[in-house]
Amino acid sequence: MNTPLSRRTALQAAGATVLAAGLSGGLTATAVHADDNSAPKLVTYPRPSTMPTNTSFKVRVRVVPDGEWQTLDIWRPRLEEINPTTGSGKVWDTSMVYFDFRGSVELEITYLKGGTTKARVRPDALGITPELLGDTVRFTLDEPRDVVVQTNDQVFDCLHVFTNHIDPDPPAADDPDVIYFGPGMHTVTGGVLTVPSGKTVYLEGGAVLAAQVYFKDVEKASLTGHGMLYAGTANGVLCEGSKNIRVEDVIVMNPGGGYIATLGESENVHIKNLRGFSSRGNGDGIDVFSSSSVVIDGCFLRNSDDCIAIYAHRWDYYGDTRDITVQNCILWADVAHPINVGTHGNTDAPEVLENLVFKNLDILDHREPQMGYQGCIALNPGDSNLIKNVLIEDVRIEDFRWGQVIHMRVMYNTKYNTSVGRGIEDVYVKNLTYTGTHANPSLFLGYDADHAIKDVTFENLVINGTVIADSMKKPKWYATTDSVQWYYNEHVLNLTFLTTAEAEAAAAS
Repeated sequence: MNTPLSRRTALQAAGATVLAAGLSGGLTATAVHADDNSAPKLVTYPRPSTMPTNTSFKVRVRVVPDGEWQTLDIWRPRLEEINPTTGSGKVWDTSMVYFDFRGSVELEITYLKGGTTKARVRPDALGITPELLGDTVRFTLDEPRDVVVQTNDQVFDCLHVFTNHIDPDPPAADDPDVIYFGPGMHTVTGGVLTVPSGKTVYLEGGAVLAAQVYFKDVEKASLTGHGMLYAGTANGVLCEGSKNIRVEDVIVMNPGGGYIATLGESENVHIKNLRGFSSRGNGDGIDVFSSSSVVIDGCFLRNSDDCIAIYAHRWDYYGDTRDITVQNCILWADVAHPINVGTHGNTDAPEVLENLVFKNLDILDHREPQMGYQGCIALNPGDSNLIKNVLIEDVRIEDFRWGQVIHMRVMYNTKYNTSVGRGIEDVYVKNLTYTGTHANPSLFLGYDADHAIKDVTFENLVINGTVIADSMKKPKWYATTDSVQWYYNEHVLNLTFLTTAEAEAAAAS
């Protein structure tokens, strides 16, 4: 049952009048109570009839071993591919399902176009080997995971599967501190929902909010739930000048403005299990500008530009960027970088990007024809930025379509910069693996003697199963980078490659 906004007790409470932008569309009036049962359980959600679907797959799921099969509604994200000859972008339809479960579930996925000869469930690191029965793929998940199912190595006509733990304690619909959206389509006046301090926007599973969620100069506010943002002409989530903000579990589907989430001049922001697709030019995933104490955790991002971009000054945002952690994420860049750091800053008052951690990541793809914008991980300071104190650890890079494994360059890109970056210092890369054949040579390029790259260490770098180390067997006149066809110039100082044993021995001494 849906109840008009004016009748909801949750919005009659003190402070609710700050939602002056006005909500249109019904909100569910039924509270959802905590589920204390530990038995296996499956919760699926309907797709509103006004939301587009795709017809490439039929997907069923059941609790194992003998639960009743449930057929899932298919959602239609959109993706982009750049033509390297013309620069034009072709938009492709793809498929997505999502559900919640406890225990273990079996998935049965049928490719309705036929002709299936092989199937793959990614990330590869999960070690899921699906059973292939004609055009039907079956596999089991023992805990919630985000995976991509590809038939015949198709890049766009594939299936994205997002799963959540069952919410143990969802808020009540009439909680005065909650802006609650139940299943179905919802809009807000002006297409932007501005969230007050102390309020939680909750999207119940099956809810679709066609709006941007905006945190502006607020504290202790959040966006949570197992529903979806479908942002129309705006970006998905925008957080400016705010503190103690949390975004968790929601899906952002092809925001019209391009960006999944943008943070500017904000502090103590935690983004967890956010999933997002983009297909527009400049369609970044999560961008961080002049902010501190940000954690991006467990997100799946497939984007038509950088998946994660970390900058200093741009637009109306000013100040250093520090203490940023990106962990446990799955990144797929159909255009540009999975991770890009440092392009934008303030030439007039130089800024620093420091204490950056990238840990336990699976990079599934990277396709960028332009050499200057390649790199699954790119540290590219411009605009007098200094990047320092960076840890990259436990990153698994699968074979991608076009680009470089890693790219460190102190740059002066006249399209975006008004000055050269100051440099890159103190980078430690541990347990980075790449398995594949499509990578261009990785480049390490200091700008000049005064704008250099200093003190970069690789520990246990593994390229196609080979550990790359200064001590490895090679002609004595070879640089270590020659062993993997990488290149660094004379403005890169103290670039070191160690085995794990060598790093441990050095630490012990």
